[in-house]
This record gives sequence, C-alpha cells and structure tokens, in this order.
Amino acid sequence: MNHKNWAFLVFFLVIFVAFLAPSCAKKELKTETTMSEEEARRQAEEEARRRELERQAAIQEESLREGELKADSERMQSTREMFENEDVFFEFDSASLSVEAQEILRAKFEWLRDNPGARVTIEGHCDERGTNEYNLALGDRRAYTAKAFLTDLGIDDARLATISYGEEQPIDPRASEEAWAKNRRAHFVIK
Repeated sequence: MNHKNWAFLVFFLVIFVAFLAPSCAKKELKTETTMSEEEARRQAEEEARRRELERQAAIQEESLREGELKADSERMQSTREMFENEDVFFEFDSASLSVEAQEILRAKFEWLRDNPGARVTIEGHCDERGTNEYNLALGDRRAYTAKAFLTDLGIDDARLATISYGEEQPIDPRASEEAWAKNRRAHFVIK
C-alpha cells in the first residue's frame, strides 16, 4: 500500500469516527435521558400512590376518631342518664343511708370524679305523710346526708347543691306503702 492510499484510509477512518462517535454518544445520551424520564415517571407514580395511601389512612383514622367520639358521647350520655335516674332511697321518717344507698352514692362519686366539670343538685323528697314543714325539713336532711357522703369521698362541696321538695313532687301519687317507698328519696340533677 502506498503512502497516498494509507493517508486516504486514515483520513476516511478519522471522518468515519468523527461522524460515528457523536452518533453513538447521542444514542447513549438518549438512552440515559429515556431512563431518567422513565425513572422520574416511576418515582412520580410511586409518590402519587404514597400520597393516596396516606390520604386513605388519614380518612380512615378520622373516621375511627369520629366513631370513638360518638361512642364516648353515647357512653357519656348513658352514664349521665344512669347518674340522674338512679335515686337513693330512705326508710320511713329517716335520713340515714342504707348499705344499698351508700353503694349507689359510691357509683355517683366515681361519675363525679370522672366528670370534674359537672355540678349537681341533690333533691330531697318525702312521702305524703307528715306536715309540709316536717317533710321539707326531712327532705333537706336527706339531700344533705347524700351530699355529705359525697364530700367525705372527695367531691368538692362547691359542686353540690341541695334543695328539699318535701312531699311536693312524688314519683308515685298513690297512697300505698309501695308508692310511699318510691317517694322517700334523694334525686340527682346535673346542672
């Protein structure tokens, strides 16, 4: 091979390489760009899935919280009704607390302890026997006895008020021993 052919071959190779190398580089760059775009798309999809899962988890958590609040509210309403609807009963012509009455008052103490913002009026009631003045005084002693028991357990005196209705508000207006026993009571009203 002569010197001219050799020079032509080298020149041709240089030109070939000059055109081929950028073309290969572009392909590699294009491949890298395509992979980067695909990676970015994949990451965006994963991020969108993650956000959706977080949103669904937040919705579920809020739903659970609302359910718990509703259950707590219903439970509180139920315990409130039980507190108000369970009276303490007394024997005829007595303001002394029976064992059963003390158990009821201990349950009321627990409710009051668990509901520190609650204020209560304790109403003293009597049956129809006796004079109005006597029954008002006896109703007052009954309400005070229940209040004293609760304060001895630790309820702040300022949260408890008393009032006597004597025989004025009977639960059962009949004139029988059964009716009179229902009317001799301390009733609790949450303010």
